[in-house]
Amino acid sequence: MRNEYYVRVHKLLWPIVHVLHPVQLTGLENLPEDEPVLLCANHSSWWDPILLISALRRDYPLRIMGKMQLFQIPVLKTFLTKLGVFPVNRGNSDIGALKMAISSLKEGWNLLLFPEGTRVRKGKTVSVKAGAAMIAIRSGVKLLPVFIGTRKTLFRKVPIILGKPYQPVYTGRKGTAEEYQANANEIMRQAYELGGAR
Repeated sequence: MRNEYYVRVHKLLWPIVHVLHPVQLTGLENLPEDEPVLLCANHSSWWDPILLISALRRDYPLRIMGKMQLFQIPVLKTFLTKLGVFPVNRGNSDIGALKMAISSLKEGWNLLLFPEGTRVRKGKTVSVKAGAAMIAIRSGVKLLPVFIGTRKTLFRKVPIILGKPYQPVYTGRKGTAEEYQANANEIMRQAYELGGAR
C-alpha cells in the first residue's frame, strides 16, 4: 500500500525539513509492520505533522486527519488531498470524517491525528477529544502514543518519541462514550509521559 504522490513530496521536502528542524526519532521499533495503528500525538506547532511525517520512512502507508480550515484554500486543498490528508470539522460531530478514518484503518492505512484537536502551548492544557478512541475501537486497531518536542528552534534537534501500541479497554462490541473518553485521556497521558512533559 503506497501513495506515490506522498513519496515524491517526502523526497523533496525531507532535506529542507531536516536542515531547519532536524528530528531525533526514537521508538521506531514500536511501529507494527503487520497491522495498522492510530498514531496519537501532542500538538504544539504547525510544524508537528511535517516533522513527524518526515521522520517516518518514505513509503510508510499513512493518512492524516486535518482541520477543515486548511481545505478552504483551493491550492492547499488539492495538495493535501493528494498527500492523503482528509478534513475534519473540529467544532461538530463530523460523521464523514469519522467514517473516512475508520475505513482508512480497515483498508490497512495507518492514521495520524491530534486528539487534543488544537495546538496546545507549553504549560497549557485542553480537554482531549474522545473521537480518537472511538475510531480505534470501531476499526479494531491499537492506539500508538507519540510525543513531539514542544521546543522548536531553527537548526536544533526536535525529539520525536514513539511509544508502544496501546489496546483500548472497553466493554461490549462498540464501547461507551465514557470508555471512549477514558481511552483518549489515557493515550494522551502516555504521549506526554514519553516526553516527561506531564
